[in-house]
This record gives sequence, C-alpha cells and structure tokens, in this order.
Amino acid sequence: MPQLSLHSPLGPLTLTEEDGAIISLDWGWGRDQTETPLLCQARDWLDAWFDTPKGQFPFALAPFGTTYQKKVWDALLRIPVGETRTYAQIAAEVGGSPRSVGQAVGRNPVPILIPCHRVVAAAGLGGYSGDGGVDDKVWLLELEGASLPR
Repeated sequence: MPQLSLHSPLGPLTLTEEDGAIISLDWGWGRDQTETPLLCQARDWLDAWFDTPKGQFPFALAPFGTTYQKKVWDALLRIPVGETRTYAQIAAEVGGSPRSVGQAVGRNPVPILIPCHRVVAAAGLGGYSGDGGVDDKVWLLELEGASLPR
C-alpha cells in the first residue's frame, strides 16, 4: 500500500492509500514513501488545513472498521469545523451508548480527516488517541476555534 508522510504542527503524520482512497492517517514517519496523485493531494490539503482549518476532507476515505464504527465515523464527518459533540449526542444519533461511541471514536484509523477530536465528554474533554494525547485534541480544537469544555 502506498504511503506518504508529512511534517505537521503535531509532528510527522503518514497517510496510507488503498484502491484510490485514504485508509489511515498515523502519527510518525512511514518507512516507505510513494508519491501517488491522491497522497500528494491529501498531503497538500492537510498542509493547507493546518494553516486554515475549513471544510471536510474532499477525497475518498475508506477506513477499515465494523458497520457500527463506520456509522459513528460518518456522524463525526457531519460535525462542522469549530464545533463539538458529546459522546452521548453521537450515541443518540447513531444508536448505542456513549461508551460504545467512545470505543468507535478511539479506533478511528483516519484521525483529523475524520474529526474524532471534535467529540468530547459530557463533563470535560475525554481522551484522544493521537501521539500527544489530549494535548493534541486541545491544540486541534483551539486551531478550529472551538469552545473547550470545562
């Protein structure tokens, strides 16, 4: 599978493509680097997004996951830049419990592009699976101009 890495304000990130879609975004520098048209466009979009976060990722995403996880991830894609939703709000939308939503959010293989950082706990930030943990979540939310929960 082709991979391409980029430098970001959160550290190195690596995009992975399969069958014309992005299947993962991982923290760290990938071992192999392949400049496909999609990976170059995705890298350039992310570079611009870190300068001015706006809009939804305009390229195909095909993360591997269960039907329920994909339902949760689709709900995350509907959260506008600069806004947050609670795990309970997502659960009310897609079914399940706040805990099951949290588990699906934590397994998101395409963070930032599927904006799991926009999901917060009812009383606080909740967790974040990025390399910098909750600090990365706070940084992303502040970049987007979101109000942080207290």
